[in-house]
Amino acid sequence: MPNYITTYTGLHMIPTEPKLEDIRIEDMAHALSLITRGNGHVKQFFSVGQHCIHCALEADARGYSGRVVLACLLHDGAEAYLSDVPSPFKPYLKEYNDFEDRILDVIFTKYLGSKLTDDEYQKMKQVDHDMLYYDLKTLLNEHMAIDPPEMKTEFSYEVRPFEDVEKQYLSLFEKYMKRI
Repeated sequence: MPNYITTYTGLHMIPTEPKLEDIRIEDMAHALSLITRGNGHVKQFFSVGQHCIHCALEADARGYSGRVVLACLLHDGAEAYLSDVPSPFKPYLKEYNDFEDRILDVIFTKYLGSKLTDDEYQKMKQVDHDMLYYDLKTLLNEHMAIDPPEMKTEFSYEVRPFEDVEKQYLSLFEKYMKRI
């Protein structure tokens, strides 16, 4: 049994030992456009790629730096290599979290030039958390006992072909790479 995964572009990648050359934006865009939010427990298909696009557009509308906007687009990139684990279960999976953090560090180093600063990380996490409120409400009919976060963008939960999501993800990646 091999200790690697074969990515969309045909690369053999060992997720437990990520290297800069293992990370390809094409692999991330493709995989994230096909992985569903909520571990599949949603009213309709909505991909992690769509969620990342929403986060990046929101960060951009908030006037955050190019690094934070791009980090929001890339923030779930490790899921392209490890798959998604529902948030309530993650605290019990220390090794998974370590692997996820390691892959994200490689992704951020490759595309942002370094890991995120504490301030950048907090801004990225706030956008992700704010978007989660609307993801839960729209995709699962979950109502949180907090006031809705104020958003600067309007976003859609329409079912979109994965190819369109993949294409938009790559387009935004190119756009935001020019800003850093």
